[in-house]
Amino acid sequence: MWQSIALHFAADHPTAAGHFPSSPIIPGALLLDEVVAAIAGAVGRDVVVIRAAKFLQPVRPGDSLNLRWHSPNFVMVKFEGELAGRGIAMSGMLEISPRSA
Repeated sequence: MWQSIALHFAADHPTAAGHFPSSPIIPGALLLDEVVAAIAGAVGRDVVVIRAAKFLQPVRPGDSLNLRWHSPNFVMVKFEGELAGRGIAMSGMLEISPRSA
């Protein structure tokens, strides 16, 4: 079952000023940081490894990303982020820590 959450990046996000001033985008490292934090918080476990990440189109300041994910085996988590009306912006796979005994 897919779970989802909306992530919003403010129009005046501080990374925008230095990340391509003439055509600002949200850096991939920040996108991944937000994805990891959202999924780890939702599943109540730590993300151990980012196994894969693809950036298919830019996320710009002011954009909202619909992040959805699922974990078929409770260890590997597939995710994708979609921009409303523009399609998939990013996708990937995370490995999460096993449940404590």
